[in-house]
Amino acid sequence: MQDFFDAFQQAFALIASGDPELIGIVLLSLRVSLTALILACIIGFPIGALLAVSNFPGRRAIILFFNAAMGLPPVVVGLTLYLLFSQAGPLAVLELLYTPTAMIIAQIVLITPIIISLTRGTIAGLLAEHGETLRAMRATRPQMVMTLLREAHPALLTTAVVGLGRAFAEVGAVMIVGGNINHVTRVMTTSIALETSRGELAMALALGIILLIIALFTNAAVYALAPRSRELAHV
Repeated sequence: MQDFFDAFQQAFALIASGDPELIGIVLLSLRVSLTALILACIIGFPIGALLAVSNFPGRRAIILFFNAAMGLPPVVVGLTLYLLFSQAGPLAVLELLYTPTAMIIAQIVLITPIIISLTRGTIAGLLAEHGETLRAMRATRPQMVMTLLREAHPALLTTAVVGLGRAFAEVGAVMIVGGNINHVTRVMTTSIALETSRGELAMALALGIILLIIALFTNAAVYALAPRSRELAHV
């Protein structure tokens, strides 16, 4: 029990002192996850909105695909990307394996279906309320998409926060394609797994505390934005 309390004391000491290794891991985690989120939103928001306002053959199948992809197993995504980026893979020339870029791509693959599916649901709800008005104004499909995306921005912020939480929690895919290399691709989740296996509980706990704080702030943001999103849905 004493060792347990000592590990907690050392963990808080690492945080309070701004341990360089700890800060480096946290900053890399933030860079990877935030970059992946931004790119996933750039891809996912317009696709989700187009799926909501369009009607074409195969649309339902695409929607079902993205809904199913929300539950993609991270290790399967990591393995697939590993095979693509490895020396024997078709994308070996890019030399992305064991780099932060490969980790960002893995997180984009995992986050984008979430962004698309949640955006589609939000825009579909707004379209049911305002579609007739937009059609009466003879708005083109791109104009409808842009208008509805602007109207939906509180709910889209919630969607982005959900995606960010998913990115920060990821460990399997980023460990496979990143390799968990010290000072290169070691992020919070992979570091916690490594340090725990080595018995270095102080560093693992310090990273866990920081990750928990980020998760709490993320969930608090979702909770704060949710009432506005519900209000928007009933406008």
